[in-house]
Amino acid sequence: MPLKSIEDTQAQLGSAGYVSDRRLATAVFLSLRLGRPLFLEGEAGVGKTELAKALAASLERPLIRLQCYEGLDIASAVYEWNVQKQMTAIRIAEAAGGADRARLERDLFGAEYLVRRPILRALEDPTPPVLLIDELDRADEPFEAYLLEVLSDFQVTIPELGTIRAKNPPAVVITSNRTREVHDAVKRRCLYHWVDYPDAARELEILRVKAPGAAEQLSRSVVAFVQKLRTLDLYKAPGVAETIDWTRALLVLDTVSLDPQSVNATLGVLLKYQEDIARLAREDLAALIQDAGSVAA
Repeated sequence: MPLKSIEDTQAQLGSAGYVSDRRLATAVFLSLRLGRPLFLEGEAGVGKTELAKALAASLERPLIRLQCYEGLDIASAVYEWNVQKQMTAIRIAEAAGGADRARLERDLFGAEYLVRRPILRALEDPTPPVLLIDELDRADEPFEAYLLEVLSDFQVTIPELGTIRAKNPPAVVITSNRTREVHDAVKRRCLYHWVDYPDAARELEILRVKAPGAAEQLSRSVVAFVQKLRTLDLYKAPGVAETIDWTRALLVLDTVSLDPQSVNATLGVLLKYQEDIARLAREDLAALIQDAGSVAA
């Protein structure tokens, strides 16, 4: 269903389980209305990928996801030819006594032998999907250059078939964890939004949605504790995803309130680097918990 306004966008994302602020809802709304890709940048675990999932649910459209990685190429992202099927067709033609060479070549590079990867599927889908190009910063720069045609004109060029243009362009969401800078040419074709860590009020609202079984006081203490951790000199501060996972882990352990023992036992859920765990072990956990408790009260 179409999103009618910024308020409607925020409400529909919320109904899909995603708690957004007004600035992010505005970026999503404008991206859809203007037909421009949305480029989301921010630390890992702040909800960039989840936004694309929630958007697909809100629009009642399929989600097509392209997970980027080093060495990603056109054959994996856009299309490739089914060489095995082509070779089989050649052998069948030879066994039948041969065939018109020019016609065989045309047939071998027809749609029947084309393997459609995420980008091409998104362009050809009659129901415009949400195309998630996830963690573009992990891909190589030549792949970014290839994306320019897709992002500008919602089309790809296949030498043997010509240009394939989307009749109903997908809604495109691109994410980056900023492990390297993505080229300006890509960003210029998109609407840009930096997804930051949420403030305490919004993070608490997120927990109410994602971990509804947690008692209000526990949720408040967890949020206050995590917010405090983000002010420390850590290699990787915990994201929202870690806040949710940690709360769920505490619930599994029947934890009613934070204490040094329960926090110390579950640090591997909250922090992902040994250096950060060791750094926190040198802190006075009791004092940190007490500070969090006073903020949460």
